Amino acid sequence: MAIEVPGTATTETSPFAVPFWPHFLGGLVHRHPLFWRWLGRLETNSVQQRLREIPVSMPIYVCGLARSGSTLLHDVVASHSSVATHRIKDYPLVFTPYWWRRATANLPPAVPRERVHRDGVLITPASPDALEEMIWMAFFPRCHQPAECNVLGRGDAHPAFDSFYEAHLRKLLLAEGKTRYAAKANYHVARLAYLVRLFPDTKLIIPVREPVDHIASLVRQHEWFSRGERSCPRSLALMKRSGHFEFGLDRRPINLGDCKRVRQIGDAWASGEETRGLAMYWSMIYGYLAGLLASDEQVRSAALVVRFEAICNSPLDTFDRLFEHCHLSDAESISRRRAAGVRKPVYPSRLSSGDLAVIRQETAATASQWGY
Repeated sequence: MAIEVPGTATTETSPFAVPFWPHFLGGLVHRHPLFWRWLGRLETNSVQQRLREIPVSMPIYVCGLARSGSTLLHDVVASHSSVATHRIKDYPLVFTPYWWRRATANLPPAVPRERVHRDGVLITPASPDALEEMIWMAFFPRCHQPAECNVLGRGDAHPAFDSFYEAHLRKLLLAEGKTRYAAKANYHVARLAYLVRLFPDTKLIIPVREPVDHIASLVRQHEWFSRGERSCPRSLALMKRSGHFEFGLDRRPINLGDCKRVRQIGDAWASGEETRGLAMYWSMIYGYLAGLLASDEQVRSAALVVRFEAICNSPLDTFDRLFEHCHLSDAESISRRRAAGVRKPVYPSRLSSGDLAVIRQETAATASQWGY
């Protein structure tokens, strides 16, 4: 992405700049979901014979709040030779993964660049990306309405989505010639039981981060994305269309069933109490997850909790546990290579002593459930 922000000379050199064609095509996909669902089914029919031979076995989902380490965990899992995933080049033509992968198979290698977040993560068009939310939005158009409960549980049913989604995963596996699927999907915190119903052998990765550092990172990213999107409206449109509402001008909290709490979070943000709103949000999300893990044996047995601090302090052991949980063998060399590149992030925090007190007040009870 790219945009005009302070310190940059032109929108073309800004990290938020969005070229015309991705913006134009992204608008077509976003405005006409029924057509793209139809086109996806047409693609499925065209390769139906080959799809029958491809099972969806133990799909892997990384689900947690943004800035919890989810991108790194997704990238590490996706670097395994057996794993297929969505990639940056798939936007916006996510609904036809097999045809689009064939069309882009011969793209020349690209020089890695730092992603827009300014967090040292280098990307190319082939890098893993969180894009499957576009499919969920096409079938559940109100899944990002903060005023409504966004939870999909084991008892919820949407046969048209279930069929389309499973075929989509099979097509992606076929396109990459892989046997396992992985996704970073932070909004799946509201859908874990639904996923376990769809795929009883699913593997869930739940990253969690100490609240003070986590909230400081969210504050930083929200300020940065809000500045960028004000200068480049196309970047705001891209975030909406790709299903990213974690920060920026269209930030939306996930509603996990407590509408009053969600309103309080929104009111705090609207009144300028940024830190309090984020602390309440952290506590709501991870309180819900702690309760779900305690009460739902199927979700609990499918899940591996990964602490951000463990990634930073013991990356090799953490990645070994990650691959073991996912039943991905012959991964020792990946763990060693990726562990060697892990660095604990060091960013200046603008949190005041008052902010720190607010965070501890709002998150203490939930943080203790996670050992913080």
